[in-house]
Amino acid sequence: MSEVTETITELLQTIGLESDYRTESLTLLEKGESRYLRDFKLNFTSTLTSEHLSTKECALLGLSVAINNNNTPLTQYYTKYAEEQGATAADIAEAAACASLLASNNIFYRFRHFTKKEKYNLIPARIRMQIMMKPITGKDFFELMSLTISAVNGCELCVNAHEDSLIKLGTTEERIFDAIRIASLVTAAGKVIF
Repeated sequence: MSEVTETITELLQTIGLESDYRTESLTLLEKGESRYLRDFKLNFTSTLTSEHLSTKECALLGLSVAINNNNTPLTQYYTKYAEEQGATAADIAEAAACASLLASNNIFYRFRHFTKKEKYNLIPARIRMQIMMKPITGKDFFELMSLTISAVNGCELCVNAHEDSLIKLGTTEERIFDAIRIASLVTAAGKVIF
């Protein structure tokens, strides 16, 4: 077995996929014996731990991003990992709810931001967001998930609003930065595993 195939097999085992699982992009990387596969495996593994987030928080962030990105294998993986880290069914449901709510918010607020028309700021959003008032995972963590989804979805207005809320709640910039790092790596993993 080549080093590249061994790296792929180890990665797939980590995710809980069969060793013969392949996507077109994974096949291209394998055929080209890409050195990136080693980085890819290490980057993916680094989404599971953090100096500034608990392993449960890493798992829930990964799950929320995987759901946001419509990635079934990664959603299944992070759901299982979250459960192993002590996440309850309610915690997991909230990660899914956050991905869904922020998808709508990001579109809506990006539109307002892009058009720069005051009239649109005066019209009520009429998007129900009660889950943000008393989240099961806590205000700080729900804001952190919201920030990561907003960053993935490219909503500048939402990123700035959630980052500002987190700072006001006493969250460190290192914690925020690590959450964004995890979101970026989960998104990158989804380009190869889907």
